[in-house]
Amino acid sequence: MRVQSALAALLFWSAPAAAQTSPSEAALQAAEMLEQASISLTEADSARNRVRALTETLQAYEAGLTAMRDGLRRATLREAQLTAELRVREREVAQLLGVLQTIETTAPPVLMLHPSGPLGAARTGMMLAEVTPGLNTQAQALAGDLQEVQTLRQLQQSAANTLTKGLTGVQDARTQLSEAIADRTDLPRRFVEDPVRTAILISSTETLDGFASGLSEISEGEIPDTSADISGRKGKIALPAQGVLLHRAGETDAAGVTRPGLVLGTRPRTLVISPTAATIRYRGPLLDLGNLVILEPQPGLLFVFSGLQEVYGQTGEVIPEGAPVGLMPGETPQIGAIMSTSGDGTGTDRSETLYIEVRQDNSPVDPESWFRTDKDG
Repeated sequence: MRVQSALAALLFWSAPAAAQTSPSEAALQAAEMLEQASISLTEADSARNRVRALTETLQAYEAGLTAMRDGLRRATLREAQLTAELRVREREVAQLLGVLQTIETTAPPVLMLHPSGPLGAARTGMMLAEVTPGLNTQAQALAGDLQEVQTLRQLQQSAANTLTKGLTGVQDARTQLSEAIADRTDLPRRFVEDPVRTAILISSTETLDGFASGLSEISEGEIPDTSADISGRKGKIALPAQGVLLHRAGETDAAGVTRPGLVLGTRPRTLVISPTAATIRYRGPLLDLGNLVILEPQPGLLFVFSGLQEVYGQTGEVIPEGAPVGLMPGETPQIGAIMSTSGDGTGTDRSETLYIEVRQDNSPVDPESWFRTDKDG
């Protein structure tokens, strides 16, 4: 009976091991991304185009922090999975170790004895020879699992320092970017805004339709024509910020409001950029839309981004693709909040909403006819 029990235990442990993933690799890569972003922030001071360099650095920080959140979430889930599996297998491990210890301490002549005689002993030896490679594989897999748990725990312990540097770096990058934009004087300008005319237009309109139709009135003079044309990129333009699509055009939100634009969920303080080269037709507060920016990438086409806390640039400026136009509101979560929600993965940390409306010939059109929304940020 004891020989049968030992063989059953050995056969159980000789089954092929399941393929293991390594979420710690993702978190380590994220740490490298944040380190590289830190280097880029230092180099941005001497960059010829400081605004572009700082924009890319800020985007690198955002990507690194996003990857770090995801890596920590996956690491937490993986550690919990491995810990649960090892607890379930604890009894079998103890039984197996007991059998192996008994076999190891038994004198060789005794090992050759078998109740069925020499034939049974030979068969038992053949079975042991067959399961030994599988047993070794399982022993190595077990050692690997234990090592992975240790690595994951060390990773989470060191994550606090990495996140501290990353959060400090991203805040410094935002501050320096705001200063660099304020100092920028090299952008072409199609027109100069008349603040009095702008104030009159705002006070006399009650809808975005009315305001958009009167945009030509806010200039001090005639607005020169432009030959810009992005029609070849229709349906392929990237969204202006990292986020997840919450509502499509025409869908009713939780407050019962239906709008012709789409709503993107973003993390607090996410950078919003111009998805194409465009003229800033307006930037600032408007109606119940909060701070917004209206871009004109080509004649008769307007991109409206609202829900911003800060807006960049000056009305009338022609900005290049990728130029920053604003920051989302909210407070950057502290380390404790990031660590405590690292196992969530439901997108609940994207607490801010960016409203995107596209207007063509002063009528709203589905933003997805211009923007690519198949991938979430």
